[in-house]
Amino acid sequence: MVFGFWFWSHDTKDPRSKPKDHPEHSLSYWHDKVVMITGASSGIGRGLAIELARHGASLGLMARREDLLSEIVSEIRANNGTALSLPANVNDADCVRRQADRFRSEVGPIDVLIANAGIGDARRAVDLQPARVANVINVNLLGAINSVAAVLPEMAERGSGQLVAISSLAAYRGLPKSAAYCASKAGLSCFFESLRVDLMNSGVAVTIIHPGFIKTPLTAGRHAKMPFLMELEDAVNKIIRAIEKQKKSYAFPWQLASIVRLGMVMPNFVYDRIAVRNSFRE
Repeated sequence: MVFGFWFWSHDTKDPRSKPKDHPEHSLSYWHDKVVMITGASSGIGRGLAIELARHGASLGLMARREDLLSEIVSEIRANNGTALSLPANVNDADCVRRQADRFRSEVGPIDVLIANAGIGDARRAVDLQPARVANVINVNLLGAINSVAAVLPEMAERGSGQLVAISSLAAYRGLPKSAAYCASKAGLSCFFESLRVDLMNSGVAVTIIHPGFIKTPLTAGRHAKMPFLMELEDAVNKIIRAIEKQKKSYAFPWQLASIVRLGMVMPNFVYDRIAVRNSFRE
């Protein structure tokens, strides 16, 4: 999710990718898994919900828009899946906790939390509005913290579970017109990394996902060219495989992730010259 290095063409294929007809993930892994997904009403959250239900997981779907959640739950149930609507604003810690308790009581102990709820904000520094920055951080970072608090005590007591953060490649370095978003995702990644260290040998795994550009409502309508833009289905499959393998951190697509990692060791004066010429928030 970063600057204009064009070392690869946009149609470059990951040499490690598998053919379309290759089984993407194990049905047995997800069978009877109880999974809570935040930000489940659209985009990555919705895509994960539909795919995980197809693989046998029992889902608790959390978002503010109850009408959209109801539609997804109906779709999943129509295909013999198990899903429960958990309407809540992730900013409301008490509400998130109540809905997680309800999910546990109706379905069972939560095996996996996917903290996916997130929003963006495209704003130049000179147009800074603290309230808007606070809203992005409240949803993207504090919302994830509230979600973790609603499930971690029970996971730790059982000695099993997995916490998954949907962060972003934007967590690595600051991007133009993305101060609030980058700050929130950098905080999210560091928070979950600290959790991972704290929870070592506890039986609770922590996975941090750093996607690049994906075709979702968050990227829709942008006029800027987004390098290595991925279809939602492909991104969802990659995320699910990373969760199955309990990867500590997973960044994709590999081409863009490689460029971003290069940016992390780049001198500031070089990075600044490149970054200022490339805004993906247009």
